[in-house]
Amino acid sequence: MDVRDYLQRDATALAAAVKAGETSAAELLQLALTQNERAQPRTNAVCRLMEREARAQLAKLASGPFTGVPFLIKDCAQDYAGLPTAYGSKALSAVAAVEYASVVRRYLEAGLVIFGKTNLPELALKGVSDSQAFGRVSNPWNAAHTPGGSSGGAAAAVASGVVPMAAGNDGGGSIRIPAACCGLFGLKPSRGLVSSGPGFGEYWFGASCEGVISRSVRDTALVLDVIVGAEPGDPFLVAEPGVVFANVMARDPGRLRIGYTTSSPIGTEVHAEAKLAVETTAKLLQGLGHEVEEATPDIDGAALATSFLHIYFGQVAALVADARAKGAKREEFELLTRVLSTLGGAISAGALTTQLLKWNGFARALARFHTRYDMLLTPTLAHPPIRHGQGDPSTAEQTLLDMLDRVGLLGLLTRWGALDGMIDKIARDSLQYVPFTQLANLTGTPAMSVPLHWTADGLPLGVQFTGRLGDEARLLQLARQLEEAQPWFERLPDWVRSD
Repeated sequence: MDVRDYLQRDATALAAAVKAGETSAAELLQLALTQNERAQPRTNAVCRLMEREARAQLAKLASGPFTGVPFLIKDCAQDYAGLPTAYGSKALSAVAAVEYASVVRRYLEAGLVIFGKTNLPELALKGVSDSQAFGRVSNPWNAAHTPGGSSGGAAAAVASGVVPMAAGNDGGGSIRIPAACCGLFGLKPSRGLVSSGPGFGEYWFGASCEGVISRSVRDTALVLDVIVGAEPGDPFLVAEPGVVFANVMARDPGRLRIGYTTSSPIGTEVHAEAKLAVETTAKLLQGLGHEVEEATPDIDGAALATSFLHIYFGQVAALVADARAKGAKREEFELLTRVLSTLGGAISAGALTTQLLKWNGFARALARFHTRYDMLLTPTLAHPPIRHGQGDPSTAEQTLLDMLDRVGLLGLLTRWGALDGMIDKIARDSLQYVPFTQLANLTGTPAMSVPLHWTADGLPLGVQFTGRLGDEARLLQLARQLEEAQPWFERLPDWVRSD
């Protein structure tokens, strides 16, 4: 098998080729490493190469649905025993994990050959991937633009043809955002469907979950069959899906009723290309026999964003405190991380609890919407993939925040409310490009980004479908139908296919 043949097959097909004796796991690993050598200078997608570990895996390769397929894990929450999980941070780069994360163990048991970790923003905190410790990640379609985040390295690696799919996780859109930026398929499963153990019970209070970014729907479906299910000690018993996703995915979804909107839930601007992506998808859906009309859940989007940001700030404070307890120095963290940690530390337990209690209202309002509509269609992103640095706080804002943090005034002024305006502006700026994805995280519902649109400038721009809790099967069926109606697998950046 050569690189051209490698690029023409998804993970399911590569595994079948290994099983049939057409190729070997060692040959596929070498092809992946060769493609990574071509891609890495352009994208910086991989922050830790694990060739030695991968070759050790070959010696005792598990027999499973993906036996011999090269794979990358995200350097965040996906612990690989004996190696640090750095979370894109210098502060966390020295402590090795003592055991595998449950999801990583399941990937290995499925026969996947893990040969590296993918890059991300520090602590997975952004919709762009710009770690100062490992360098920023660039979009394979245009290196001046972001591949999204926080699973930006995973998406860049897949869109570069390094691997047909890569692991990600999603706490506020971190699978769907980079999938949308890179022309890929990304599904966030329902809350609790995939274990976060043993290091976590519910990561980010259950807002975050594990999944993959892929070039084919069937790969994602088969991965779900591999990774779903509880582990001993998980905080809740989640009902098994009761279906084999790889099988039900191929069934017709039937006539669906889909509500759609192109309006930002926080009142910010939505780019014309993002609106066009949804409008053309709505027409495609109608052509496939689905009932589509404008509709939106009765949810206060600004209140949801505020609730999300409280959790976001609080989690950063907890992560930084844990790292400090293990020996990390505060100055080793990036400015934004230090600021968010201080803001999170200034939030009272009562205020955090109040925001957590609001999740129930959001979930019930979305469930009412789903009594009338099978799915909600929105843009995944409010704007095409942004340029590097676009949306960052200004130099003046960064200088002021750095000074206030270093002298200890930031937390005090935050408690007094003196910085509310600046904090609101930074929060609004950070969410203006990605206001649609947090709904699924706070409500626990499954959602997917489907690569159905490319801009006039040649950049991918996915659309998002949010389904009922536990209805991954229906989402996958629709995704497969859309994949057949408007295929995207062959669509890769020109340089990826060139010699």
